[in-house]
Amino acid sequence: MRLDDHPTVVAAKRAPRAERRQTLPADWLKDLARLHGADDVGLVEADRPALADQRPYITQIQPETRTLMALAKRMNRAPVRAVARSVANQEFHAVYDEVNAAAREIVRALEAEGVEACNAVAAFPMETQLPGRNWLVAHKPIAVEAGLGRMGIHRSIIHPKFGSFVLLGTVLIGPEADAYDRPINYNPCLECKLCVAACPVGALKPDGGFDFLSCYTHNYRDFLGNFTDWVDATVESRSMKQYRERFSEGETRTLWQSLSFKPGYKAAYCIAVCPAGEDVINPFLEDRPAYVRQIAQPLMDKAETVYVLPGSDAEEHVGRRFAHKTAKRVRSSTRAESVRGFLAMLPLAFQRGKAGDLDATYHWTFTGAEGVIATIVIRDKKIHVAPGHAGKADVAIHADAKTWLAILNRDYAMVPAIVLRKVRVKGSMKLFRAFGRCFPG
Repeated sequence: MRLDDHPTVVAAKRAPRAERRQTLPADWLKDLARLHGADDVGLVEADRPALADQRPYITQIQPETRTLMALAKRMNRAPVRAVARSVANQEFHAVYDEVNAAAREIVRALEAEGVEACNAVAAFPMETQLPGRNWLVAHKPIAVEAGLGRMGIHRSIIHPKFGSFVLLGTVLIGPEADAYDRPINYNPCLECKLCVAACPVGALKPDGGFDFLSCYTHNYRDFLGNFTDWVDATVESRSMKQYRERFSEGETRTLWQSLSFKPGYKAAYCIAVCPAGEDVINPFLEDRPAYVRQIAQPLMDKAETVYVLPGSDAEEHVGRRFAHKTAKRVRSSTRAESVRGFLAMLPLAFQRGKAGDLDATYHWTFTGAEGVIATIVIRDKKIHVAPGHAGKADVAIHADAKTWLAILNRDYAMVPAIVLRKVRVKGSMKLFRAFGRCFPG
């Protein structure tokens, strides 16, 4: 049978073909999104300069993307504010499912119109084997550019109407739209610092700083990181007694629950207590002490286990601010797979409390499997990482890349590495050790 005579080919040639659209009406796209469940929607051109750093990730999913459709779904506030984490987590997971379902139906409707489109997955990233960051489409910066809100001190998007009680998604669309949205001209964040007060690990700072690793270590304890830690504990333990020194019965059951159903966030308190947004703010304006007493205080008063890295700012914060909560030391769940990944992770893992008054410039030279040079400056409780060697070094470190990664991953010890000159330090060893204290775990 010739290809032209195949029944599928014959049927395809007889069927009317949808006209390929070059430009799509923005109003039509937004109506379509709302029809399929979006509570708010905005459109951004894919080549907008503010999203240039996101473009390479977007094109991995759909190369011919000219329009980004940002979606917002509203969460119910009372469940998110619940002290019972099961109630709060169910709300998060249910709305994430709704976001993905809405995006999928939008794509189906667009395909029916002959429009190329793809829904980018919302919720926790699934590309865990990617080098570097393990997600592709970053919904937050797209939502900001689409006019769906601004980032608050708590590092979540605050919608002007729904406040922090929104979850986001993105649909990638092939053709251009005839109009695009712009960021809103103000930040809905009230800078009330309630999120700072409620954070059990002190990850949110009054001046807007953010301790990513402390947040990740506790809030995402039931996600991927905890699973890898559990695997380590299972393999390394010689007895159940030794295993239970790392994982209690309750933690083992929690891990089973997360694997069997869906993982639970330990403390989305920063979102729960946020009073921003037109639909949210009135109780806060009418009686602020009552708002704090009824919404924030129960979360802060909750007796719970808080997961911290040994010697971290979070461990100190729990003891000082939340003595009624139990700080449990755990291993860092992040493993360095490349020198470039190590350098990229440093600003996220940096503990400014441990930096204290450290003022030093470090020149790093990696050799062997990865030839990389970098300058790291720690000053005024801030860290700056840059390629190349810049300025005068207080400490110069030469390290074999493979050996350094093994040290970071606890597969090799620092002392023999220095003795065997696989790691060479020129300058003050005191400053070198001070560098290490800035990254506990």
